[in-house]
Amino acid sequence: MALVDITQRPGVLLGAAILLHVVLISAQVNTGSGLPILQVVTFGAFAEVQRGTMALVAGGRNFWFGYIALHQVHLENEALKRELQTLQVRLQHEHAQAQRTDNLRQLLELRERANLDTTAADIIAASGSPEFRTVTIDKGTNDGLATDMAVISPAGVVGRVILPSRRASKVQLLIDRNAAAGALIERTRVQGVVEGFGDGSLRLEYVPGSSDVKPGDLVVTSGIDGIYPKGFVIGTIEQVGPGSGGYHQITVRPAVDFTRLEEVLVVRTPAANREAPEGKQ
Repeated sequence: MALVDITQRPGVLLGAAILLHVVLISAQVNTGSGLPILQVVTFGAFAEVQRGTMALVAGGRNFWFGYIALHQVHLENEALKRELQTLQVRLQHEHAQAQRTDNLRQLLELRERANLDTTAADIIAASGSPEFRTVTIDKGTNDGLATDMAVISPAGVVGRVILPSRRASKVQLLIDRNAAAGALIERTRVQGVVEGFGDGSLRLEYVPGSSDVKPGDLVVTSGIDGIYPKGFVIGTIEQVGPGSGGYHQITVRPAVDFTRLEEVLVVRTPAANREAPEGKQ
């Protein structure tokens, strides 16, 4: 049927005959170098096809290798990030351990120079109230603790035990608004009472207005309350002003940073024997 269609189209037959004639002539005609024109043309055409194919393959290969390399770089970056995070956590842990070791060393030095019967304790909880300032320590009656035992740190006075249980105790901090301690100004030996104000500061009360008091004066425990050992640092006077009843109005900055407190010493020495060695507070 197709043959009949072709025979009915003389133009097609003529074109095919001319093309065949050109091909036959090209096969017989040589170039200046002696090679048949048909062979040269055919080789050139196939060479271009091969060139295009190789370029396509090379592009695909480069794209694939680039993807693999990028994926590998991504994996390496993720591994480096994980390693960096691990090192950061390890560094924080080592820093915390070093800080704890330093705190324990200071507690040991305080115990040795204070010449008091003490036991070290860790703070395991703190009160959430901004006015009633208490902490919980991990020592209790099983460790010889009792109510009204003084709690100190290398920096100074912390507070007193107010509620001991068998394995833990609640400690009222000196900055609690219901806390108080007998105190004296170290420079002049003028006595008064330090009271918590609930805002993190202290007030030195009942110091006569005629007394010599200056900002920067060191305030230490007097021992008259029968709770805190005599001579331990309470804080430094920040402000002095006129008060009521002929007394100074004195603000004291605590020596202890209660926001960073982690370990303490609880004084178990009987009140009659509680006194810090002179000059070794």
